[in-house]
Amino acid sequence: MTKIISSPNCGNSPKMEFLKDFNIAFAKGNIEFIVDSVTDDIVWNIIGDKKIEGKEKLTVELEKMKPEKVSELVLKQILSHGKEGAASGIMKMQDGKKYAFSDFYRFKGARGVKIKSITSFVIGI
Repeated sequence: MTKIISSPNCGNSPKMEFLKDFNIAFAKGNIEFIVDSVTDDIVWNIIGDKKIEGKEKLTVELEKMKPEKVSELVLKQILSHGKEGAASGIMKMQDGKKYAFSDFYRFKGARGVKIKSITSFVIGI
């Protein structure tokens, strides 16, 4: 079971609440939620590692990551403004490794919550 610690108060910001849910889904390996939350032409750029383009390739990549279990997700900050959003925190893995991350999101439109692109910075700590 993944322990979730979330300090950001999303208040009445639907996009911030969505980004919180999106990050929790990622930590729990909820591929269906993630795939349903992105556009068909999603681009996920993991800086210094790889660039994943398209929903099909994203699904394949998420399936590869699924065996790596997250024991704790600490969300430190979530922001959103118009077509953009961001989340940062720390993921603790069941194998003891820890990663600090900052993800920057671009939405399909100012009103929608479908993610068009993600730029991720991940550092082992």
